[in-house]
Amino acid sequence: MLSSSYRDIRKYTEDLCRPLQTEDYVVQPIVDVSPPKWHLGHTTWFFETFILKDHLDGYQVFNENFNYVFNSYYESVGARVIRTNRGNLSRPTVQEVYQYRQYVDLAMEEIFKDADLAGEICDLLLIGLNHEQQHQELLLTDIKYILGHNPLFPPYEAQIPLKKPEPKGDQAGVLTISEGLYEIGYKGKEFCFDNELNNHFVFLKDFSISRGLISNGEYLEFINAGGYSNFKFWHSEGWEWAKNQYNPAPLYWHKIDGEWFNYTLTGLKPLDLEETLCHINFYEAHAFAEWRGKRLPTEFEWEVAADQLQWGERWEWTESAYLPYPGYKKADGAIGEYNGKFMVNQMVLRGASVATPKNHSRKTYRNFFHPDLKWQFTGIRLAE
Repeated sequence: MLSSSYRDIRKYTEDLCRPLQTEDYVVQPIVDVSPPKWHLGHTTWFFETFILKDHLDGYQVFNENFNYVFNSYYESVGARVIRTNRGNLSRPTVQEVYQYRQYVDLAMEEIFKDADLAGEICDLLLIGLNHEQQHQELLLTDIKYILGHNPLFPPYEAQIPLKKPEPKGDQAGVLTISEGLYEIGYKGKEFCFDNELNNHFVFLKDFSISRGLISNGEYLEFINAGGYSNFKFWHSEGWEWAKNQYNPAPLYWHKIDGEWFNYTLTGLKPLDLEETLCHINFYEAHAFAEWRGKRLPTEFEWEVAADQLQWGERWEWTESAYLPYPGYKKADGAIGEYNGKFMVNQMVLRGASVATPKNHSRKTYRNFFHPDLKWQFTGIRLAE
């Protein structure tokens, strides 16, 4: 039932924050990382703005200023605090944000008393729940960035185990896919995001794709071979990025007294060469593939091969720009701003990560980020 899903998802968001100290809730080290307090407020604002205000008679907003504070990018809903200033919000306090969540949750219980929820409300609830789950993954990656850039490298110490995909056969070697027409996109009856629609056919030539993801040890070979100092492996824009890196390595790698260390959610550890590579951007993924004489798969190749691969440990960079599928149409109103407005200057990632909620791990799911970003749990799978 939607009511029990609502309660479980809302509780899990707060469970993710439970290990934090009050000071941790407010930090915003870079523009892409939002303070945990803002995530708690924004996901609550979503339910208040799109469900309670329009569908619960007599509802009074918790605080008139919160629409300005917790609106993310919805132009049609009004003005908002610019993203770079989210870390300047010492007020509202953490305590007030939790009070806001409780206030909205109680009001949502009134919505759930209607045994026959209208179709529009059900649709909005599904979007809201999936939206909060997306923010749970963002919350975890943002917490890691906040703690991982604290000079003391404090551990996260949560009692929430990161999931790993079930073993699925031998991960060595490559999988070969024959030339042909293949159907792409979501075609089930459960929830999906609009960017997974409409399902359509694409023609693919013969290709092969690695069964396994690149490890830390394999990427270290690229570093030791001078990969960051050889322009031949990089896109022009990527090369400009690489030349300006003070620490040319994956995010959270630190060379201390000649030895590599890696910050993890359990603290700073010696680099595990066997562990799957994590926290690299598209520029780095492309350069590594070039160095190996291979390439990244397109998102269509990845989806066609997915049923025969083990995936779900890292979001995997593809060679595909984030663009609409044939026949894509944005929804009316603010909900139409959810995906379509971002279909420019971003690259598609496929799969899922150890931080991804379970029902967001489907082979048609299209994640997307700018090519320079690396704070998500991202990795590399090669193709040729």
